[in-house]
Amino acid sequence: MAALDFVNQLFRRGKRITDIFTVTRSKAIKWQENTLRKMLYYARNTEFGLKYGFEEILLEKDVTKAFRKRVPLTNYSTMHPYWQREYAGESNITWPGRSQHYALSSGTTEGASKYIPVTKDQLKAMLRGTRRQLLAMALTDVPKDFLAKHYLLVGGSTSLNFDGVSYSGDLSGICTANIPTWFDRFSMPDESITALRDWEEKVQRMVEEAPNWDIVFIAGAPSWVRLLLERIISHYNLKTIHDIWPNFSIYCWGAVSLAPYKHSIESMLGKPVIFMEAYMASEGYIAFQVKPESEGMRLIFRNNTYFEFIPFNENNFDENSELKPNAKAIGLESIDEKTDYAILITTPCGAWRYLLGDTIRFTNKEACEIKITGRTKQFLSITGEHLSVDNMMQALQMVADEMHTDLPEFTVKALKLENEFAHNWFVACNDPKIEAVAVRTKLDNHLRKLNDDYDTERNHVLTGMNLTLLPESVFMDWMAKHNKLGGQSKFPRVLADKQYQDWLEHVHAYQSQQS
Repeated sequence: MAALDFVNQLFRRGKRITDIFTVTRSKAIKWQENTLRKMLYYARNTEFGLKYGFEEILLEKDVTKAFRKRVPLTNYSTMHPYWQREYAGESNITWPGRSQHYALSSGTTEGASKYIPVTKDQLKAMLRGTRRQLLAMALTDVPKDFLAKHYLLVGGSTSLNFDGVSYSGDLSGICTANIPTWFDRFSMPDESITALRDWEEKVQRMVEEAPNWDIVFIAGAPSWVRLLLERIISHYNLKTIHDIWPNFSIYCWGAVSLAPYKHSIESMLGKPVIFMEAYMASEGYIAFQVKPESEGMRLIFRNNTYFEFIPFNENNFDENSELKPNAKAIGLESIDEKTDYAILITTPCGAWRYLLGDTIRFTNKEACEIKITGRTKQFLSITGEHLSVDNMMQALQMVADEMHTDLPEFTVKALKLENEFAHNWFVACNDPKIEAVAVRTKLDNHLRKLNDDYDTERNHVLTGMNLTLLPESVFMDWMAKHNKLGGQSKFPRVLADKQYQDWLEHVHAYQSQQS
């Protein structure tokens, strides 16, 4: 009963809990139209709303059709001039009022930091999504008092930058700094630790406080959670993390694939835990895994987020993954389970028909469940090989499984050399017995089996494949060098030109030290 009482607190204002678990595509289509109308009405008097005639759109018989006709597709580059004005203090530009908080995000494609507004309405949407996710977890096979124990949030610093007008920082830090008071007694670590900006100091403090917590649920990027668990086990000379947290039952991750880290995390457990995925971006809370057995994550509806999808193909994107002028977006009514889509979102951060940069595929279109397959800018197609990050992750995990080792990090760059085209791989491996040539051969074979285009190009034009094995610490040191340890930071899987040059210098410096 205690859990049910807490659930009632979580879902005030008469929200129907069953809506979370009984989503159908027909319901979702109706909810999405209502959400769009509501958002257009809220923002009708903003500069963006006046420019694109939100009031006129609302008067149309087919609001969705009018919205897609009048409002252009956008991305960070097109929204940046509007958001820069909001950051400087202007109001009613893309969303009513102005945001005081801005999430710093470089994604994994560009080097320069992006400033994404996190409005009050956006924070409310984030909190609603989190409440729903907690409920989904509470209804799995967890301790009866799951909702009354401690949750460990391994995220960015809550100590935000302030320039006299606006606050900026990691999204997880902003969200943690704005969680409701009633949640404080459940959320760990406390503010004295979450406010720390130095990642190493933060980890050390969490290690010191670990015996004082009764952790039942952990959320955070796999790389950083694995590191924290390793430090705790080593510091207290434990066999498993369950020796100190016997009630640890669920691990929720996002941002990157779990596959390269799952074996390592499982090796530190004393008993099975439930793994559940969430999809949160700086621009909105997109989806979460409702049931452990689900293959994908369910899109979050009735939460001020409107979704559209662009088939990720040559009709809509050019060879540089830029949107073509005639690119067409579709809604839930037209999706299938065989196509990769670039996802578009409209959210209360003031993002309108915004190209998020991720590609997804529907694993169950009737239940509106998806999986992330990669990034629009993070795939390789220098000769037409169309190699997605999803392909890379699958193939590398197959290699790791076959060789009974962990390959937790990797990055790759497509190169046009003097006499050939090539892929230059860098893979993390801490096992000195593993040889690069064996990894390269197995990886190439698996990629050929997973991707017919890659196989064809490897037989003809894409004749080069280089692979360098490096300790995982080399990848972490590069992240530290760019102040990207912890939080939502993740290593870029496909390197842009400037990143590649910087990475090469970093690798060469490491190799020089070893020689």
